[in-house]
Amino acid sequence: MTDRLNGISVFVTAVGAGSFALAASRLHLSRSAVGKTIARLEQRLGVRLFHRTTRSLSLTDDGALFYERCLRALEEIRAAETLLESGKREVSGRLRVSMPVLFGRMCIAPLLTELAREHPGLELELSFNDRVVDLIEDGFDLAIRNGELANSSGLVARRLGNHRMALCAAPAYLQRRGEPQSIEQLAQHDAVAYVRAGVVRNWLIPEADGVTREMMPGTRLQMDDLQAIADAAVAGFGIAWLPCWLVRGQLIKGELVRIMRDRPGLFFDAHAVWPQTPHLPLKVRMAVDLLASKLPANMELIEAKPVG
Repeated sequence: MTDRLNGISVFVTAVGAGSFALAASRLHLSRSAVGKTIARLEQRLGVRLFHRTTRSLSLTDDGALFYERCLRALEEIRAAETLLESGKREVSGRLRVSMPVLFGRMCIAPLLTELAREHPGLELELSFNDRVVDLIEDGFDLAIRNGELANSSGLVARRLGNHRMALCAAPAYLQRRGEPQSIEQLAQHDAVAYVRAGVVRNWLIPEADGVTREMMPGTRLQMDDLQAIADAAVAGFGIAWLPCWLVRGQLIKGELVRIMRDRPGLFFDAHAVWPQTPHLPLKVRMAVDLLASKLPANMELIEAKPVG
């Protein structure tokens, strides 16, 4: 019976992946093992499940009928497992999470590894990537996304906290160039700019009346890595516009100083998103609950107290 269920799971994964090679990657098997499992399943059933060519994989009519029933059966099995899990506090199984590279490494991964330490049966697979992944197609249980959510049909989202953006510079730079007190003065300074896809990203500066100004001073340095921008700002190359969670250590040490503090802050939301399902797996629920409770403290603004 176990072999039969394994074959069905491999079959369903292969259909969703669209190829044996991608299914093998998701299942942590070899492509040959996936092909042999499908062949044994076809032999047992006495039908062909796939039309195979060197470039494509598609279901036969029999395969489509079988897939519909298999998918329904596996969903019922997962629902039953979730109901049993709901009465336990011990998390087990593999949890695949996608997250932005720097934010994930600094703020998300430490919390999830803490969860894994508390639950020895939990296996973590963390993917650090700044692209927006397709959770279902790429086989992720959970993803962390920043900013406005897009293409979220079929997904459930929960807000985890927000990124507060800050204009900051090294004390030595401000001593040399002076501290700007207005947008007009800020425009006369050097900036360390963030570049993405070859485009310099302008700064968004909120005004007291609720209007957000978009601007960018002259740029001495342009980089596509936020950590490198923070390092350049500490080195005195100019003013940078960065999330507070990234530079909180430098602000606490006094290596960077936040400027134009009297202006309203600009915030971007951080969300956890996961595929919509009738019964949320315990491993996903506990991961999201942990992030929602502890992530805000990892993102809040902390800086050195002014002298005097």
